[in-house]
Amino acid sequence: MQRRPLSARTGSTLRLSSEQTQSIVAATHAVAGARAVVKLFGFRLDDQARGGDIDLLVEVPDPVDQAACLAARITASLQRALGDRKVDVLLVHPHTQPQPVHLEAQRQGVLLK
Repeated sequence: MQRRPLSARTGSTLRLSSEQTQSIVAATHAVAGARAVVKLFGFRLDDQARGGDIDLLVEVPDPVDQAACLAARITASLQRALGDRKVDVLLVHPHTQPQPVHLEAQRQGVLLK
């Protein structure tokens, strides 16, 4: 798997292929809408780590009535697209009550395009 550069400032790489990244963004947009922003966070940003699930922060611009249901639908779509890999989706919308995990994911998250 060819790793994608993360950023010039860190010199790290995403531990995802370009194809996986494209699949993640496309599957998320298909479920949550084209305005959804997808960020990778967690161990997939650590070049020294091995394996690990794919932790994603999905930010949607409009309020969501059933956020847990939407997050589950995104997760299921991603698992189908990625061959049943373990994916954790953290969904944030305008009415989300920020928790420490949200703040940390926003701080370290890397935008997937």
